[in-house]
Amino acid sequence: MEIIGAILILIGSIFLFLGALGIFRMPDVYNRLQAGTKATTLGAMASILGIGFLMPGWILKILILIIFLGYSNPLSSHALARAMHLRKRFMYFKNKEIDAYNEIDNKDNKVK
Repeated sequence: MEIIGAILILIGSIFLFLGALGIFRMPDVYNRLQAGTKATTLGAMASILGIGFLMPGWILKILILIIFLGYSNPLSSHALARAMHLRKRFMYFKNKEIDAYNEIDNKDNKVK
């Protein structure tokens, strides 16, 4: 049981690190929310479940905590995304032209 708990804590730590890295690497608030919420939710759940394997007497409290995290993290992420949407924060696009026909310059008929 201790080996399974240690492996789950390690997996959770890796996901938490990747989530934190994604927050710093993503270009806009929506991508940061997605990277932070998905990875940190899974990382926290795996770490807490690993602690549950290490301390079997706490399993009921740990399951309640996992259920709470499963509801609260996506809910808070949705609230933040909705607030940014209402403040007119738009997603970042490297190439502003999405339609291929808009990319063609009519003067030279060359693609920009």
